[in-house]
Amino acid sequence: MSKPVLDASVTYSRVMLKISGEALMGDQGFGLHPPTVQRIAQEVKSVHDLGVEICMVIGGGNIFRGLAGSAQGMERTTADYMGMLATVMNALAMQSALEQLGVFTRVISAIPMDQVCEPYIRRRAVRHLEKKRVCIFAAGTGNPYFTTDTAATLRANEMACQAIFKGTKVDGVYDKDPKKHADAKRYETVSYDECLARHLGVMDASAIALARDNNLPIIVFSLDEPGGFRGILRGEGTYTRVTG
Repeated sequence: MSKPVLDASVTYSRVMLKISGEALMGDQGFGLHPPTVQRIAQEVKSVHDLGVEICMVIGGGNIFRGLAGSAQGMERTTADYMGMLATVMNALAMQSALEQLGVFTRVISAIPMDQVCEPYIRRRAVRHLEKKRVCIFAAGTGNPYFTTDTAATLRANEMACQAIFKGTKVDGVYDKDPKKHADAKRYETVSYDECLARHLGVMDASAIALARDNNLPIIVFSLDEPGGFRGILRGEGTYTRVTG
């Protein structure tokens, strides 16, 4: 299969796509909804077809959320490791959906489990990207007390991504919850420091600080908007850009 050549109209040549585990649930309250996984895979393929090199990190909240587990009395480290394993399950589901569409994919885990995915070796992961394979980074950072937001920012920096695309349920960053407040104002651009100071909920504080320290833009957009991911890479659509 010939590798896609980078489209001249795109803004970035290598990006990180961060989505929550809840994004894979569809209208269900729990678990994986295969048609939703396939729809998101189609969005990723449409960007891959532009020749963009894609990294992905998927949360595990649709299966198990470590923080919630520890709040119910489970030991935090154990709960976090269970959450990391949930992200591996989501990564394998996304890999299956992408490969059904003809997109070569590698699941790369921070916790070694050789029977189902590759261990994380930075140079090998970079080589996969150069070969136009989608790299799905699973198991967070491999450490408890760190979220998948932080893992996405860490891997984006290690892979020399030019931006993080945070796919959410809303089309950007608002000053308050737009589902609860009709007068909520969407930001076109917002600074890292303002996100931290006003607790705008883009990503957790350590992820935003890591992005700020490495001058890595975060682009927040709606994953529910058909063609939204592809459109933003071509300078179209509605989104919020978080920069310095």
